[in-house]
Amino acid sequence: MSAARPFTSLRTLAALAALPLLLTACGYGSESTDDGKKSEVAAGAEKLSVDQVKIGYFPNLTHATALVGVQEGLIQKELGGTTIKASTFNAGPSEIEALNAGAIDIGWIGPSPAINGYTKSGGKNLRIIGGSASGGVKLVVNPKKIKSLKDVKGKKIATPQLGNTQDVAFLNWIAEQGWKVDAESGAGDVSVVRTDNKITPDAYKSGSIDGAWVPEPTASKLVADGGKVLLDESTLWPDKKFVITNIIVSQKFLREHPDVVEAVLRGSVRTNEWINANPGKAKESANEALKELSGKALPADVLDPAWKSVTFLDDPLASTLNTEAQHAVTAGLLEKPDLKGIYDLRLLNKVLKADGKPGVDDAGLGAK
Repeated sequence: MSAARPFTSLRTLAALAALPLLLTACGYGSESTDDGKKSEVAAGAEKLSVDQVKIGYFPNLTHATALVGVQEGLIQKELGGTTIKASTFNAGPSEIEALNAGAIDIGWIGPSPAINGYTKSGGKNLRIIGGSASGGVKLVVNPKKIKSLKDVKGKKIATPQLGNTQDVAFLNWIAEQGWKVDAESGAGDVSVVRTDNKITPDAYKSGSIDGAWVPEPTASKLVADGGKVLLDESTLWPDKKFVITNIIVSQKFLREHPDVVEAVLRGSVRTNEWINANPGKAKESANEALKELSGKALPADVLDPAWKSVTFLDDPLASTLNTEAQHAVTAGLLEKPDLKGIYDLRLLNKVLKADGKPGVDDAGLGAK
């Protein structure tokens, strides 16, 4: 089975030495923290096959299924007497490392770290067991410097990190314009500036970048600072849908505790139902969770547009993950991977069937 392969130059190896994985999720660092959320277990609730399930996610609106599901007790309700221990992460590599070490059992994570984690382990560490969110990624620019897509050429555009999901998408878009950029250095017809999301708004205000291809809520923060949305990435995909957040599980935990995995998936499905039926309340719940985790809620001029641009759904949109992997190959960031077996959607489809909903497809990449 092929694995992700770093560039072979010494300069690249040095640059990547600080990255636990080549492909990473957008985030604000690499440390994890216990989110401090206490599971409220109903009196007399019966435990499943394990006392506690350890879940991980990002303090990010694209992970709102987990934020809201924990905040509102919707996931805990399905677990009965089995309690949740929740941890939050600020980057994909640390979450994958936690999964590999057994520090978490189930996690919400972006497509690139899921792909890289799977290929680096030879397909032995994780499975994608469900979807969570689509969309929420935009190209936001300084309207004084960039008035049309063709004006992006020659400008400095930020992405969150070398090889992360948005970096790959932007490199692919650049190639489709017929422009040339060295994926490793970011130099070329467009200067791709890898910038931590928490720094990007300040970099934009200082003029050191002319725009950014970033996820929410960073995109809406830039708009609040005077930026203009030049392109919504969803417009580049069939049906305007592409995976931004998956649900993964360690293969060991899936084998040993399928009842717990099914309960978490049922909680995720119930949460997405609630989010879509109560968007206003769900938005407030997610923002309250972010406030508890970060100490600061998002202002309305950032929260409202950011929330509208993310779609919450159970379908992992498997065909788009495969396409994203091919984009990474084209950019030179990934050797052609064998993703056969990365999905196991049997429990999700069982939950959906019980709810009278149509099943979801693994695009031929399912486990046997």
